[in-house]
Amino acid sequence: MSVIHITTFIKAPVERVFDLCRNTTIYRKALNNGNESISASASDILIKQGDTLTFSAKHLGKIRALTARVIEMETHAKFVEEQVKGDLKSFRHEHYFKPVENGTIVIDMVEIEEPRDAIGGFLGRFFLKNYFEKIFNKRNQLIKHYAESDKWRTIMG
Repeated sequence: MSVIHITTFIKAPVERVFDLCRNTTIYRKALNNGNESISASASDILIKQGDTLTFSAKHLGKIRALTARVIEMETHAKFVEEQVKGDLKSFRHEHYFKPVENGTIVIDMVEIEEPRDAIGGFLGRFFLKNYFEKIFNKRNQLIKHYAESDKWRTIMG
């Protein structure tokens, strides 16, 4: 099992940062490199408890998919996504939000177990953690960019 821990400071109020972290447009922009895509069951632009997100990516000629459900949500404090279907043995992403005097600290705690198949499992041990770290760091930088400027208004509907 791989564990990822990312801490990001954002100079913006916790309410804005929390909502940007739940914004499906941000997810799509973070995955905008041609190999990955996302679809969401959310009826709104913001995911909520019970919604599912399906991430798809093509690796080594095979489309890999992961469907995660938002299983827990505490407004402006945390939310948790957990795999309900997919190629990985397991996936759990906990998002924590801590308001501080001049902004918000965002903490991402992710636990990932490599894909179930032999080739994916072998390669996953070497590449999976770095792959997900790159995606989550890109997502957090996008959130920071939008939250610390007026750009957040353009994607919050």
